[in-house]
Amino acid sequence: MAGQSGGTVVIGLGNPILSDDGIGWQVAAQVRQALDGQWHGDGPSAHDLVHVTEACVGGLSLAEMLVGYEYAVIVDAIMTGNALPGTVYHLKLGDLPGTLNMASAHDTNLATALRALRRYGARVPADEDIDIIAVEAQDVWTFREECTPEVQTGLAGAVELVLRLVRV
Repeated sequence: MAGQSGGTVVIGLGNPILSDDGIGWQVAAQVRQALDGQWHGDGPSAHDLVHVTEACVGGLSLAEMLVGYEYAVIVDAIMTGNALPGTVYHLKLGDLPGTLNMASAHDTNLATALRALRRYGARVPADEDIDIIAVEAQDVWTFREECTPEVQTGLAGAVELVLRLVRV
């Protein structure tokens, strides 16, 4: 789905059946619910201003999801090993590490994919207009539809941060 002119997109990333890797999906669901609760029937709804979606993609496929939007918030799990599980990070695109294998289109990182789309004329948010909210994960390998209790503690803070960023 191409974005609306001037619109905002919130994308919850991850795999919802791999424990903490599903935190992005949970944040997106709660952001959507909060936006639904903010509309009182006068003027455009929050969904007219902010499109919220979930995805299990990366690289070029993720970059393509940003086409047509002017601002994006991407929410995902992260494993740095530098903080307690559930810690919420606010990152910019330049904070993300590059890929180690640049020879495969399947391993293209988001920054490289966005540069390629821009080169071919696609309208995507500027790098500084992409915010990344990451929640420190503990377990992304166990088949389970719930996050670990430790990561679940970061859910409310991540939702609050996303809502503050989209200013709705």
